[in-house]
Amino acid sequence: MTDNSAPRWTPHGGLTLYGRKPTLEALLDPALSIHCLHLATSNRPSEIISQITELAKKRNVEMRHHDRLSLSRISKNSKQDQGVALDIKCENFFSTSEFLARAPGAATVLALDGITNPQNVGMIVRSAVAAGVHGVLYPAKGVAALGPLVIKASAGTLFRAPIIYCDQVHRGLTALKEAGFDIAILEAGASRSLFDYEPTSPTVFVLGSESEGISQSTRDLASERVSIPMENGVESLNVAVAAALVAFHLAPSQR
Repeated sequence: MTDNSAPRWTPHGGLTLYGRKPTLEALLDPALSIHCLHLATSNRPSEIISQITELAKKRNVEMRHHDRLSLSRISKNSKQDQGVALDIKCENFFSTSEFLARAPGAATVLALDGITNPQNVGMIVRSAVAAGVHGVLYPAKGVAALGPLVIKASAGTLFRAPIIYCDQVHRGLTALKEAGFDIAILEAGASRSLFDYEPTSPTVFVLGSESEGISQSTRDLASERVSIPMENGVESLNVAVAAALVAFHLAPSQR
């Protein structure tokens, strides 16, 4: 099975940002490659709109004007887009098929399974980038949407994160498993410690939701189960904290 889903506006990978302040901050960052600025024709003149358009002109960014309904189709968030959306090119965003075509032999991937808190998702992405893992499997359904809250929590690392798009986490994991990846999960009762786990094959480590943990469909795919040993009666860790431990333990520099 191959998942060919990709960002909606370009096959080369990218992110549509919305909101006036996030758009202004992105345009002020010279490290970001901008594809297009979208503005609602209903926007009233304001200082921040003027700043946005002036920066876009200075950077030779294409500007397109839309009626309010059309802009909401681009931003996917009519209540919070404030009449502004920005397409940002992200060279490290891939579909699963694109990722598999270029993945190294000992690739390490983190997968998000039902994590709906944007702060947790952003912190997980930041840890993945800092540890140097090769990909973050990011399903379009069941996970906090890529947007300003996730970007803020990632401290801006999302733009250079190795994001692997898929429609549903089960489809993405199945594609990776069929390509030879082991599927690993955290399980409280597992006898093997995470810190004794040394993968010998490309591995995707799945992080479960804040309330329900790993979904049953993911459990059915898992080939490895490990636990994080804890003391003093602590039963579990925040998923973003657990993700940081996993990311740095499995980091390429540690293998």
